[in-house]
Amino acid sequence: MIPQLFAYALNFPIQKFLQAQSKIMVTAVIAGFALVGHTLFSWLLMLKLRWGLVGAAVVLNSSWWFLVVAKLVYIFSGACGEAWSGFSMKAFQNLWEFVKLSFASAVMLCLEIWYFMALILFAGYLKNAEVAVDAIAICMNIQGWTVMVAIGFNAAISVRVSNELGAGHPRSAKFSVIVASITSLLSGIFLSMILLVCRSWYPPFFTNNEQVQQLVYHLTPILATTIVIGCLQPTLSGVAIGAGWQAYVAYVNIACYYLFGIPIGLILGFFFDIGVKGIWFGMLAGTTVQTGVLIMMILRTNWNKEVSLVGHRIKQWGGDSGAKENDEDLIN
Repeated sequence: MIPQLFAYALNFPIQKFLQAQSKIMVTAVIAGFALVGHTLFSWLLMLKLRWGLVGAAVVLNSSWWFLVVAKLVYIFSGACGEAWSGFSMKAFQNLWEFVKLSFASAVMLCLEIWYFMALILFAGYLKNAEVAVDAIAICMNIQGWTVMVAIGFNAAISVRVSNELGAGHPRSAKFSVIVASITSLLSGIFLSMILLVCRSWYPPFFTNNEQVQQLVYHLTPILATTIVIGCLQPTLSGVAIGAGWQAYVAYVNIACYYLFGIPIGLILGFFFDIGVKGIWFGMLAGTTVQTGVLIMMILRTNWNKEVSLVGHRIKQWGGDSGAKENDEDLIN
Protein backbone atom coordinates (compact mmCIF):
# COMPACT_ATOMS: atom_id res chain seq x y z
CA MET A 1 0.00 0.00 0.00
CA ILE A 2 3.00 2.35 0.36
CA PRO A 3 3.24 3.25 -3.38
CA GLN A 4 -0.36 4.43 -3.20
CA LEU A 5 0.61 7.15 -0.71
CA PHE A 6 2.97 8.73 -3.24
CA ALA A 7 0.21 8.61 -5.84
CA TYR A 8 -2.07 10.42 -3.38
CA ALA A 9 0.56 13.12 -2.88
CA LEU A 10 0.86 13.71 -6.63
CA ASN A 11 -2.77 13.31 -7.62
CA PHE A 12 -4.39 16.01 -5.50
CA PRO A 13 -2.19 18.99 -6.54
CA ILE A 14 -2.44 17.85 -10.18
CA GLN A 15 -6.22 17.66 -9.80
CA LYS A 16 -6.31 21.18 -8.33
CA PHE A 17 -4.20 22.43 -11.23
CA LEU A 18 -6.80 21.11 -13.67
CA GLN A 19 -9.75 22.32 -11.59
CA ALA A 20 -8.29 25.84 -11.54
CA GLN A 21 -8.66 25.86 -15.34
CA SER A 22 -12.22 24.46 -15.18
CA LYS A 23 -11.08 21.22 -16.79
CA ILE A 24 -13.50 19.19 -14.70
CA MET A 25 -14.70 16.90 -17.49
CA VAL A 26 -11.15 15.70 -18.14
CA THR A 27 -10.69 14.58 -14.54
CA ALA A 28 -14.15 12.97 -14.59
CA VAL A 29 -13.39 10.98 -17.75
CA ILE A 30 -10.03 9.80 -16.41
CA ALA A 31 -11.68 8.83 -13.11
CA GLY A 32 -14.37 6.95 -15.05
CA PHE A 33 -11.77 4.88 -16.90
CA ALA A 34 -9.95 4.27 -13.62
CA LEU A 35 -13.17 3.06 -11.99
CA VAL A 36 -13.94 0.62 -14.81
CA GLY A 37 -10.40 -0.74 -14.80
CA HIS A 38 -10.36 -0.92 -11.01
CA THR A 39 -13.57 -2.95 -10.97
CA LEU A 40 -12.47 -5.39 -13.66
CA PHE A 41 -9.00 -6.00 -12.23
CA SER A 42 -10.38 -6.32 -8.70
CA TRP A 43 -12.64 -9.13 -9.94
CA LEU A 44 -9.78 -10.73 -11.87
CA LEU A 45 -7.11 -10.62 -9.15
CA MET A 46 -9.21 -11.04 -6.01
CA LEU A 47 -11.84 -13.52 -7.16
CA LYS A 48 -10.61 -15.23 -10.31
CA LEU A 49 -6.92 -15.54 -9.45
CA ARG A 50 -7.64 -15.59 -5.69
CA TRP A 51 -4.93 -13.17 -4.69
CA GLY A 52 -7.13 -11.84 -1.86
CA LEU A 53 -5.93 -8.75 -0.04
CA VAL A 54 -2.68 -8.73 -2.00
CA GLY A 55 -4.71 -8.42 -5.19
CA ALA A 56 -6.71 -5.57 -3.66
CA ALA A 57 -3.49 -3.73 -2.77
CA VAL A 58 -2.08 -4.22 -6.28
CA VAL A 59 -5.27 -2.93 -7.90
CA LEU A 60 -5.48 0.10 -5.59
CA ASN A 61 -1.88 1.06 -6.27
CA SER A 62 -2.34 0.60 -10.01
CA SER A 63 -5.58 2.61 -10.11
CA TRP A 64 -4.17 5.58 -8.26
CA TRP A 65 -1.00 5.65 -10.34
CA PHE A 66 -3.13 5.43 -13.49
CA LEU A 67 -4.92 8.60 -12.38
CA VAL A 68 -1.62 10.40 -11.85
CA VAL A 69 -0.01 9.30 -15.12
CA ALA A 70 -3.12 9.99 -17.22
CA LYS A 71 -3.47 13.52 -15.85
CA LEU A 72 0.24 14.23 -16.35
CA VAL A 73 0.05 13.01 -19.96
CA TYR A 74 -2.89 15.34 -20.54
CA ILE A 75 -1.04 18.32 -19.04
CA PHE A 76 2.23 17.63 -20.89
CA SER A 77 0.37 17.23 -24.18
CA GLY A 78 -0.14 20.99 -24.33
CA ALA A 79 -3.88 20.87 -23.70
CA CYS A 80 -3.52 23.36 -20.83
CA GLY A 81 -2.18 26.12 -23.07
CA GLU A 82 -0.14 28.83 -21.37
CA ALA A 83 -0.99 27.46 -17.92
CA TRP A 84 1.78 24.89 -18.45
CA SER A 85 4.88 26.20 -20.18
CA GLY A 86 7.24 23.52 -18.93
CA PHE A 87 9.16 22.84 -15.73
CA SER A 88 12.13 24.92 -14.60
CA MET A 89 14.14 25.55 -11.44
CA LYS A 90 12.07 28.72 -10.90
CA ALA A 91 9.45 26.40 -9.43
CA PHE A 92 11.60 26.22 -6.29
CA GLN A 93 11.74 30.00 -5.80
CA ASN A 94 9.79 31.33 -2.79
CA LEU A 95 8.94 27.72 -2.02
CA TRP A 96 8.82 28.23 1.75
CA GLU A 97 5.74 30.47 1.57
CA PHE A 98 3.96 27.84 -0.50
CA VAL A 99 5.02 25.09 1.91
CA LYS A 100 3.60 27.05 4.86
CA LEU A 101 0.26 27.48 3.09
CA SER A 102 0.18 23.79 2.15
CA PHE A 103 1.05 22.72 5.68
CA ALA A 104 -1.73 24.91 7.07
CA SER A 105 -4.16 23.29 4.62
CA ALA A 106 -3.08 19.82 5.72
CA VAL A 107 -3.49 20.68 9.41
CA MET A 108 -6.92 22.20 8.78
CA LEU A 109 -8.20 19.13 6.92
CA CYS A 110 -6.64 16.61 9.32
CA LEU A 111 -8.24 18.31 12.31
CA GLU A 112 -11.65 18.02 10.63
CA ILE A 113 -11.24 14.37 9.62
CA TRP A 114 -9.79 13.22 12.94
CA TYR A 115 -12.60 15.00 14.81
CA PHE A 116 -15.32 12.86 13.26
CA MET A 117 -13.24 9.68 13.44
CA ALA A 118 -12.97 10.29 17.19
CA LEU A 119 -16.73 9.77 17.44
CA ILE A 120 -16.33 6.07 16.62
CA LEU A 121 -13.35 5.79 18.97
CA PHE A 122 -15.27 7.20 21.95
CA ALA A 123 -18.33 5.09 21.14
CA GLY A 124 -16.19 2.01 21.68
CA TYR A 125 -15.91 2.82 25.41
CA LEU A 126 -19.66 3.10 25.99
CA LYS A 127 -21.87 0.48 27.60
CA ASN A 128 -22.99 -2.03 24.98
CA ALA A 129 -20.21 -0.70 22.78
CA GLU A 130 -20.85 -3.14 19.92
CA VAL A 131 -24.34 -1.78 19.31
CA ALA A 132 -23.15 1.82 19.64
CA VAL A 133 -20.26 1.37 17.19
CA ASP A 134 -22.48 -0.45 14.67
CA ALA A 135 -25.09 2.31 14.82
CA ILE A 136 -22.47 5.05 14.48
CA ALA A 137 -20.88 3.21 11.55
CA ILE A 138 -24.23 3.11 9.73
CA CYS A 139 -24.86 6.80 10.38
CA MET A 140 -21.33 7.77 9.33
CA ASN A 141 -21.77 5.72 6.17
CA ILE A 142 -24.90 7.67 5.26
CA GLN A 143 -23.22 10.95 6.14
CA GLY A 144 -20.32 9.94 3.91
CA TRP A 145 -22.67 9.68 0.94
CA THR A 146 -24.04 13.18 1.56
CA VAL A 147 -20.53 14.56 2.11
CA MET A 148 -19.79 13.75 -1.54
CA VAL A 149 -22.21 16.55 -2.46
CA ALA A 150 -20.46 18.90 -0.03
CA ILE A 151 -17.03 17.98 -1.40
CA GLY A 152 -18.23 19.02 -4.84
CA PHE A 153 -19.21 22.43 -3.48
CA ASN A 154 -15.89 22.63 -1.62
CA ALA A 155 -13.85 22.03 -4.77
CA ALA A 156 -15.97 24.35 -6.90
CA ILE A 157 -16.03 27.32 -4.53
CA SER A 158 -12.35 27.06 -3.60
CA VAL A 159 -11.37 27.25 -7.28
CA ARG A 160 -13.94 29.93 -8.08
CA VAL A 161 -12.95 32.19 -5.19
CA SER A 162 -9.23 31.85 -5.89
CA ASN A 163 -9.76 32.50 -9.61
CA GLU A 164 -11.98 35.54 -9.04
CA LEU A 165 -9.59 37.02 -6.48
CA GLY A 166 -6.64 36.34 -8.75
CA ALA A 167 -8.45 38.05 -11.62
CA GLY A 168 -9.17 41.10 -9.45
CA HIS A 169 -12.95 40.58 -9.19
CA PRO A 170 -13.88 40.99 -5.50
CA ARG A 171 -17.62 41.36 -6.09
CA SER A 172 -17.72 38.21 -8.23
CA ALA A 173 -15.90 36.30 -5.50
CA LYS A 174 -18.39 37.51 -2.88
CA PHE A 175 -21.37 36.66 -5.08
CA SER A 176 -19.96 33.17 -5.70
CA VAL A 177 -19.67 32.60 -1.96
CA ILE A 178 -23.29 33.62 -1.40
CA VAL A 179 -24.63 31.40 -4.20
CA ALA A 180 -22.57 28.36 -3.18
CA SER A 181 -23.47 28.73 0.51
CA ILE A 182 -27.21 29.02 -0.14
CA THR A 183 -27.18 26.13 -2.63
CA SER A 184 -25.22 23.83 -0.32
CA LEU A 185 -27.49 24.70 2.61
CA LEU A 186 -30.64 23.95 0.60
CA SER A 187 -29.07 20.70 -0.60
CA GLY A 188 -28.38 19.69 3.00
CA ILE A 189 -31.96 20.50 4.05
CA PHE A 190 -33.33 18.48 1.12
CA LEU A 191 -31.18 15.44 1.92
CA SER A 192 -31.97 15.61 5.63
CA MET A 193 -35.72 15.76 4.91
CA ILE A 194 -35.45 12.62 2.79
CA LEU A 195 -33.63 10.90 5.64
CA LEU A 196 -36.24 11.91 8.19
CA VAL A 197 -39.07 10.69 5.95
CA CYS A 198 -37.30 7.32 5.54
CA ARG A 199 -36.37 7.19 9.24
CA SER A 200 -38.06 3.86 9.92
CA TRP A 201 -37.30 2.28 6.54
CA TYR A 202 -33.56 2.49 5.96
CA PRO A 203 -32.01 0.86 9.13
CA PRO A 204 -33.02 -2.71 8.10
CA PHE A 205 -31.06 -2.30 4.86
CA PHE A 206 -27.85 -2.08 6.90
CA THR A 207 -28.39 -4.57 9.75
CA ASN A 208 -30.67 -7.30 11.07
CA ASN A 209 -29.90 -6.46 14.70
CA GLU A 210 -33.02 -4.85 16.19
CA GLN A 211 -31.05 -3.01 18.87
CA VAL A 212 -28.86 -1.38 16.25
CA GLN A 213 -31.92 -0.55 14.14
CA GLN A 214 -33.60 1.17 17.09
CA LEU A 215 -30.48 3.16 17.94
CA VAL A 216 -30.07 4.28 14.33
CA TYR A 217 -33.77 5.30 14.35
CA HIS A 218 -33.22 7.47 17.43
CA LEU A 219 -29.96 8.91 16.04
CA THR A 220 -31.57 9.94 12.75
CA PRO A 221 -32.65 13.47 13.89
CA ILE A 222 -29.08 14.20 15.01
CA LEU A 223 -27.78 12.70 11.76
CA ALA A 224 -30.18 14.89 9.74
CA THR A 225 -28.95 18.00 11.56
CA THR A 226 -25.36 16.91 10.98
CA ILE A 227 -26.06 16.55 7.26
CA VAL A 228 -27.42 20.12 7.06
CA ILE A 229 -24.35 21.53 8.83
CA GLY A 230 -22.11 19.06 6.97
CA CYS A 231 -23.23 20.35 3.58
CA LEU A 232 -22.67 24.01 4.48
CA GLN A 233 -19.43 23.66 6.44
CA PRO A 234 -17.26 22.21 3.61
CA THR A 235 -18.45 25.04 1.35
CA LEU A 236 -17.26 27.59 3.89
CA SER A 237 -13.98 25.66 4.25
CA GLY A 238 -13.67 25.83 0.46
CA VAL A 239 -13.96 29.61 0.67
CA ALA A 240 -11.17 29.61 3.25
CA ILE A 241 -8.99 27.45 0.99
CA GLY A 242 -9.64 29.68 -2.01
CA ALA A 243 -8.82 32.83 -0.03
CA GLY A 244 -5.76 31.34 1.68
CA TRP A 245 -7.12 31.42 5.25
CA GLN A 246 -6.06 27.86 6.08
CA ALA A 247 -3.86 28.81 9.03
CA TYR A 248 -6.64 30.83 10.68
CA VAL A 249 -9.17 28.05 10.15
CA ALA A 250 -6.76 25.52 11.68
CA TYR A 251 -6.80 27.55 14.92
CA VAL A 252 -10.59 27.82 14.71
CA ASN A 253 -10.81 24.03 14.32
CA ILE A 254 -8.63 23.41 17.36
CA ALA A 255 -10.75 25.71 19.53
CA CYS A 256 -14.18 24.63 18.29
CA TYR A 257 -13.53 20.93 17.83
CA TYR A 258 -11.00 19.91 20.46
CA LEU A 259 -11.48 22.52 23.19
CA PHE A 260 -15.27 22.80 22.90
CA GLY A 261 -16.95 19.97 20.96
CA ILE A 262 -15.12 16.90 22.24
CA PRO A 263 -15.19 17.90 25.95
CA ILE A 264 -18.94 18.59 25.76
CA GLY A 265 -19.51 15.28 23.97
CA LEU A 266 -17.54 13.34 26.56
CA ILE A 267 -19.34 15.05 29.46
CA LEU A 268 -22.77 14.37 27.95
CA GLY A 269 -21.92 10.85 26.85
CA PHE A 270 -20.14 9.55 29.95
CA PHE A 271 -20.76 11.88 32.90
CA PHE A 272 -24.48 12.40 32.21
CA ASP A 273 -24.74 8.87 30.79
CA ILE A 274 -26.57 9.96 27.62
CA GLY A 275 -24.43 7.58 25.60
CA VAL A 276 -23.71 7.88 21.92
CA LYS A 277 -26.35 10.59 21.52
CA GLY A 278 -24.51 12.77 24.00
CA ILE A 279 -21.13 12.26 22.34
CA TRP A 280 -22.54 13.05 18.92
CA PHE A 281 -24.51 16.04 20.20
CA GLY A 282 -21.37 17.53 21.72
CA MET A 283 -19.38 17.04 18.54
CA LEU A 284 -22.26 18.49 16.51
CA ALA A 285 -22.16 21.51 18.79
CA GLY A 286 -18.46 21.95 18.00
CA THR A 287 -19.13 21.76 14.26
CA THR A 288 -21.99 24.26 14.57
CA VAL A 289 -19.80 26.74 16.45
CA GLN A 290 -17.03 26.30 13.86
CA THR A 291 -19.50 26.92 11.04
CA GLY A 292 -20.75 30.04 12.82
CA VAL A 293 -17.21 31.34 13.20
CA LEU A 294 -16.52 30.77 9.49
CA ILE A 295 -19.73 32.63 8.59
CA MET A 296 -18.64 35.57 10.74
CA MET A 297 -15.20 35.56 9.12
CA ILE A 298 -16.76 35.65 5.65
CA LEU A 299 -19.25 38.38 6.57
CA ARG A 300 -16.42 40.55 7.93
CA THR A 301 -14.16 39.95 4.94
CA ASN A 302 -12.87 42.92 2.96
CA TRP A 303 -12.82 41.35 -0.50
CA ASN A 304 -10.89 44.25 -2.04
CA LYS A 305 -8.13 43.63 0.49
CA GLU A 306 -8.20 39.91 -0.34
CA VAL A 307 -7.62 40.77 -4.01
CA SER A 308 -4.50 42.71 -3.02
CA LEU A 309 -3.22 39.82 -0.89
CA VAL A 310 -3.76 37.33 -3.73
CA GLY A 311 -2.00 39.72 -6.11
CA HIS A 312 0.98 39.73 -3.77
CA ARG A 313 1.06 35.91 -3.79
CA ILE A 314 0.92 35.89 -7.59
CA LYS A 315 3.91 38.23 -7.73
CA GLN A 316 5.79 35.96 -5.34
CA TRP A 317 4.95 32.62 -6.94
CA GLY A 318 4.07 33.52 -10.52
CA GLY A 319 7.16 35.49 -11.41
CA ASP A 320 7.16 38.58 -13.60
CA SER A 321 4.50 37.26 -15.97
CA GLY A 322 2.16 36.53 -13.09
CA ALA A 323 2.62 40.00 -11.67
CA LYS A 324 2.08 41.61 -15.06
CA GLU A 325 -1.13 39.69 -15.73
CA ASN A 326 -2.47 40.46 -12.27
CA ASP A 327 -1.77 44.17 -12.64
CA GLU A 328 -3.55 44.21 -16.01
CA ASP A 329 -6.60 42.49 -14.50
CA LEU A 330 -6.75 44.96 -11.63
CA ILE A 331 -6.58 47.89 -14.06
CA ASN A 332 -9.37 46.44 -16.18
